[in-house]
Amino acid sequence: MTTAAETGAHVSSSQEEPGFWARVFHLWPVKLVILIIVIVWIIPTLGVLISSFRTPDAVNTSGWWTVFSNLGSNEWTLANYSNVLTSEGFGNSFLNSLSVTIPATVMPITIAAFAAYGFAWMKFPGRQWLFVGVVALLVIPLQMALIPLLRLYTTVNLNGTFPAVWLAHTGFGLPLAIYLLRNYIGSLPSSMMESAEIDGASHFQTFTKLVVPLSVPVLASFAIFQFLWVWNDLLIALVFLGGEPDVRVITLALNNLNGSRGQAWHLLTAGAFITMALPLVVFLSLQRYFVRGLTAGSVKG
Repeated sequence: MTTAAETGAHVSSSQEEPGFWARVFHLWPVKLVILIIVIVWIIPTLGVLISSFRTPDAVNTSGWWTVFSNLGSNEWTLANYSNVLTSEGFGNSFLNSLSVTIPATVMPITIAAFAAYGFAWMKFPGRQWLFVGVVALLVIPLQMALIPLLRLYTTVNLNGTFPAVWLAHTGFGLPLAIYLLRNYIGSLPSSMMESAEIDGASHFQTFTKLVVPLSVPVLASFAIFQFLWVWNDLLIALVFLGGEPDVRVITLALNNLNGSRGQAWHLLTAGAFITMALPLVVFLSLQRYFVRGLTAGSVKG
């Protein structure tokens, strides 16, 4: 004899099953669209990667997709990367890009973290209006400040140096960094801040020992944004550094390679993949913090 509990469980499971299949059939179009987007993004990258390992004759006579039907051929080579890293000066440009990108990423994060804590948890006159002013700076186009900054750098003999680019990227990266960090830090439990204050902790101790460890996701998220922006930048580096070989960054080197070797696709693909390799490593290393850092602070719960 079937008990009432078993009957209820059977009815409950039969009611849940349509909901499960409905969710499956409801989500498959979304998954299909995502799969199509992934394929569209992967195919060009795969083509660049394969072409970068092919000989000049193979690149000029056949498409990169033909390698799948002729895997045992002798058209593979590492000479493209060797030529780009040595004769084209990519090795030095790669180091210059690191010298520009790392400080230009660390500086705005450090400054913005202190400012965000001040806007979120320190009470002083005009705090809200100052924060509104910082957010308003997000709408100022970068191009409007290039000529005034260039004149200022020329006056103080800073043009053509790495600090000029550091300061430019820091200044234009701060509004977004302060906005993101302030929203996250402001969503931290107020009871935790009050407990630290009762225990006699100063604002600096609260910031360094409580806020910073808890803010790793949002710090990593902005680090990804800032690193990719600075690493892929061409305009600011071209204006403030110029094309001198000793300070030329990798985007300028790739641009020069494109101008001087317009038909050397085997070198262009190798140079392009060298340029994109490090940003991919940075993103994949920090991706676990990415979504968590962007969504944190959007709601309080």
